[in-house]
Amino acid sequence: MLGLKLVTDPRWANAAEKSLEEILIDHAYCEQKAATTGISLIVQYPEFEKMVKTCTAIVAEEWGHFRKVLKELDKRGFKFGPQRKDAYVNELMKLITRGGDRNEQVAERLLLLAMIEARSCERFRVLSLNMSDHDLREFYHEFMVSEAGHYVTFIDLAKEYKGEAYVKKRWQEILDGEAEIIKNMTPSGERIH
Repeated sequence: MLGLKLVTDPRWANAAEKSLEEILIDHAYCEQKAATTGISLIVQYPEFEKMVKTCTAIVAEEWGHFRKVLKELDKRGFKFGPQRKDAYVNELMKLITRGGDRNEQVAERLLLLAMIEARSCERFRVLSLNMSDHDLREFYHEFMVSEAGHYVTFIDLAKEYKGEAYVKKRWQEILDGEAEIIKNMTPSGERIH
């Protein structure tokens, strides 16, 4: 469904489980950034009413996810630590076309968000299927389902504002670019991306 060109090796879940505090901290920041990015999108493109309404609901959900991950950290006796630079997202941002009209700008931002959600969904699936801790498997299954929904929503909104042909072409280009990013990154069991 996601169309990702490179899939995560299931053994990544074992590395993540060995660095559980770090993976949960990184996950918390991913949720926090998803919420604040949604707010930024709303503020920058208020004329796109459907996107504003849809993203308002997603922002609330992402903030709820942030709180849920913080609760999981606390439950396990872990402390919320400092944020690290997200090299994956910084590289993805280079794939986005700059300029164009407002419809193109908002579509490009929505496609960027769709890619982040798609990769998060894929990683949460790997965790939900391969972690030894049953509670964490359920925890990540719930996040996987949510991220899949966000991915579809962002793709559909991009189509609304720029059309299916544009989105189909750009999505393939972004998928190809994302595969190169993943191929060239050092795998880490301590990061969602």
